[in-house]
Amino acid sequence: MATEEGIITKIDAATAWAKTTRSSSCESCSSRDSCNVMEEGGKEMIVEVRNPAGAKVGDRVVLSFETSSLLKALFLLYVFPIICMIAGAVVGHKIAIIYNYNDSVMSAILGFLFFFLAIIVIRLTSDKLAEKDAYKPKIIRILSRSK
Repeated sequence: MATEEGIITKIDAATAWAKTTRSSSCESCSSRDSCNVMEEGGKEMIVEVRNPAGAKVGDRVVLSFETSSLLKALFLLYVFPIICMIAGAVVGHKIAIIYNYNDSVMSAILGFLFFFLAIIVIRLTSDKLAEKDAYKPKIIRILSRSK
């Protein structure tokens, strides 16, 4: 379970917004689109989180992100496009043999075509995943209450 600390800046019914510091793990997060950097080039950001702990504005909290969700997002982002590109190259090679085309050219064309199709699939899937609670960070502990 990946954890970060933050300070609650805003509260909704079941949602809170926490000010955190951007870390290197943010780059692979499927929910990174729900985070807002506070200043251009800055490290601080506002993140939308689930609030089962009942935190209030000004509380210092610990946020967590499920490791299994993180691994699924990492697979989708990094491994899936490579697998698609290799599959496209293999299909291109097979088609080239059947139709007597240049196998290097056909492998390259279909490899890149499959890669771009994988990018489209990732784009469509990431929007759906970002809406699911399992892919959103949540408050697991309140470190200190505001006065």
